[in-house]
Amino acid sequence: MATRGQDEEQDDVGQPVMGSRAVHAAGVVLLNEGKKSTKVLLVHRPRHRDWSLPKGKLDSSEHAVAAAVRECDEETGVVPILHAPLGRQEYQIPGGDKIVDYWRASAGVDNGFVPDNEVDEIAWVSPGRARKMLTYDRDAEFLDRALTLPITSPLVILRHALAEKRRNFSGKDRRRPLSGRGRTQAKTLATLLAAFGCDRIVSSPAVRCTRTVTPLAKQSHRKIVTEPAFSEESAARRPDRALAEISALLASKRSTVICSHRPVLPLMIEPLLPLLNEKQQRLVLEPLPAGGMLVVHREMKKKGWRLTAVERHVL
Repeated sequence: MATRGQDEEQDDVGQPVMGSRAVHAAGVVLLNEGKKSTKVLLVHRPRHRDWSLPKGKLDSSEHAVAAAVRECDEETGVVPILHAPLGRQEYQIPGGDKIVDYWRASAGVDNGFVPDNEVDEIAWVSPGRARKMLTYDRDAEFLDRALTLPITSPLVILRHALAEKRRNFSGKDRRRPLSGRGRTQAKTLATLLAAFGCDRIVSSPAVRCTRTVTPLAKQSHRKIVTEPAFSEESAARRPDRALAEISALLASKRSTVICSHRPVLPLMIEPLLPLLNEKQQRLVLEPLPAGGMLVVHREMKKKGWRLTAVERHVL
């Protein structure tokens, strides 16, 4: 059984700020939740003489999701696994505005902390201690926001990357490959999908779908499970099969990405619609471009799952 989550007003996290000259950054509230206590990771920046959350500016053309993971790794040595989005900080800095997207995160691989001119010290501390140490009230607010959210498991609904044009391909449509641009998109997608800890890869059998998730499969050493129910042909003939498969995957605890086709996506989001508020419905009903994805964050419970947040990302 699935239940509806809160409206956290987080749905624009990670999306580009069109026409804005603001400095765009991304970061995480990194929590280590044990049976007896919870710790949060803070960083000390000698240049600013402050304690803050791990964050940093996006590189040129970098996606906010990738930047959040990269910056946390560079500053702390810990590779975070992203969970629900926390929203967007906006504040003034010398010379303009700064926009920072944040995610709740848990610790993945620890490469070891190496102090430098950017960050000379890190500290795992209790939430109470963190509130006292944090220099900025806005960071304490985002810490409190993260503490109200549960650990979640993502299910990512992904439209395949750009493929060769139908009119230019003479073979069977299911064998139509990715274009050159599509292959580049697939490599970028591997980084974004890995950021959410996706460890199960499900795909339509069509070549353009399996090749979209091949870089992720190679990077994560996971096999691609092909599911005929998510092909264009099968979904058109037996939409009930596609609905049954997506419902089963939503109920599974595993972090999963499903790669399919534009005509199949409405079937894949259908089970979500009753759980979404009006703003979230507009978000998921907006057509995804090639390589676009919806990330459904689920709190897994004994009697089913609960929707915590949903976010939309495009390349």
